[in-house]
Amino acid sequence: MVANPSTLPTVVPVGDNPTPIWGMTNAERLRRMAVARKLRFGEAVGDDVLLANLAFAFDPSWLPHLLGRPGTVLTRAGVPVLGHVAAGDAERVKAAMLADRPVALDGLAVIEAEDENGIFNEALRKRERPFADRLTPASVPAIERASYTGAYKGVTDLLTKYLWPEWALWLTRLCARAGISPNQVTAIGSVLCIVATIAFWYGWFWSGLAIGLVFMVLDTVDGKLARCTITSSALGNAWDHGVDLVHPPFWWWAWATGCAAYGRPLDHDTFVAVIAAMLFGYVAQRLIEGAFIARFGMHIHVWERFDSRFRLVTARRNPNMVILFAGLLIGRPDWGIVAVAVWTMLSLVVHLVRLGQAMAAKARGRRIVSWLA
Repeated sequence: MVANPSTLPTVVPVGDNPTPIWGMTNAERLRRMAVARKLRFGEAVGDDVLLANLAFAFDPSWLPHLLGRPGTVLTRAGVPVLGHVAAGDAERVKAAMLADRPVALDGLAVIEAEDENGIFNEALRKRERPFADRLTPASVPAIERASYTGAYKGVTDLLTKYLWPEWALWLTRLCARAGISPNQVTAIGSVLCIVATIAFWYGWFWSGLAIGLVFMVLDTVDGKLARCTITSSALGNAWDHGVDLVHPPFWWWAWATGCAAYGRPLDHDTFVAVIAAMLFGYVAQRLIEGAFIARFGMHIHVWERFDSRFRLVTARRNPNMVILFAGLLIGRPDWGIVAVAVWTMLSLVVHLVRLGQAMAAKARGRRIVSWLA
C-alpha cells in the first residue's frame, strides 16, 4: 500500500549554508531528496516534521531511515543533523540546530552518526555507515567523495572497482559543476558505444578498445551523477540499463567478425560456436540472476562472500574486455574471443550451481540472506 502523502512528514530546512555541493546549494540538494521521496518540502505542515540542519550534509539513505522512526534525532558530535519529531518537539530541536549545540533529548531517541555499527539498509540487505558531516568549503571534497562512494552500494566488477573510480569521480564532479545532466552523459556514451561496435567490426581493435574504455567509464559516471545530484529519472534509468543490457552481444559479434579484417579469421564452425556460446551464456546468466532475485529477494552476487568475489570476474562486459585486451596484446584477437566464449560458459555453470545450492539450502530450512548483512 502506498502511503498517503498528507500523512508523511514535511522536510523542513533549518538555517542556511552557502557552501555548494555537487554544483548546488545544500538547500537545493535537500529539496531534491525530499521530492525523490515524494515528501513535502518547506514550511511545516501537520504534526509531524523532518527537520534538516543545513550546516551538515548527509547521505540520502538517512531520510528513509528516519522516516520510519518518529521521535528520533540523528546527531553529529551531539548537534542534531536530522530529526523526525512531532510539532511539540520541533522548536527545541530547531533551536539546537540554529545554536549549533546538543539538544535536550527528553522523550527522543538518538542515533549518533559516529556509531561504528552504522545502520541496516533494508533495500540492499546490508549494513552500512552513511555519512553525516559538517558542510564547509574545506570539507566539500571529502563529503563529495563519501557521497560518490555511497552512490552505488552493490557489488561490481574489477575494472569498475579498481581501475577507474578516480577517473569517474573527477568526471562526475566536472559534469555536476558544468550542469551536464546524467541523460546527456548517457547520450554521449551511447554514441561511443556504437562507434566502438563499428571499430570492432572492421578489425580496428585498438581504436575500439580506447573508445569502448571511455564509454565504460561514462557508463559509471551517468549513474553516479544521477545519484550524487539526485536527478535520477525513469527515462534515464531505462536508457542506461537498456544500453547496458543490449550492447554486449553486439560487441562480441563485431569482434568475432573483425578478426577476419585483422588477419586472424575464425573458421565458420568456430565462429558459430563462439557466437552461440556467448549469446546463450549471456541470456541464461541473466535469467538465472532474475530467478534468484524472484525466489530469494536479493541478487545472486550478494548471497555469500564467494558470490561477491566472483562478481569481480564473472563473464560480464568489463571482465570480458580484459580477456580481449590480453588476446590483442599478443596479436591474437581470435584467441581472445574464443577465451571469452569459454569463460562465459564456465560462468554460466557457476551461476547455475549457485542457484541450485541456494534452492537446496532453502529446502533444508536454511534462511537465505546476504552475507553483507
